[in-house]
Amino acid sequence: MFIINYSFFLLIFAAQKLELMANHSATKKDVRQSAKRNERNRYYGKTTRNAIRDLKASDKAVATEQLPKVAAMIDKLAKRGTIHKNKAANLKSKLAKRVNALAK
Repeated sequence: MFIINYSFFLLIFAAQKLELMANHSATKKDVRQSAKRNERNRYYGKTTRNAIRDLKASDKAVATEQLPKVAAMIDKLAKRGTIHKNKAANLKSKLAKRVNALAK
């Protein structure tokens, strides 16, 4: 009987996304906000990684056209704090070198 009740409790606990840990309303709000920010950061990070992948796979005309847009996406990630500003600079530098090598 205990095992069934315990598994039922775990099922309910998992369904509530661990919000039972917070006792204060401000802490509950912080949990909601951080989950929302996490989802947003994951979305923008994945979108930017896909754009970088597409840029690397494209020919020189498309790459030259897309480089400023991808660089802006990387800058926005750094501005939001999703990635470090030095990582953003390194990514942009590598992409620019790659596009310039295609142009030659």
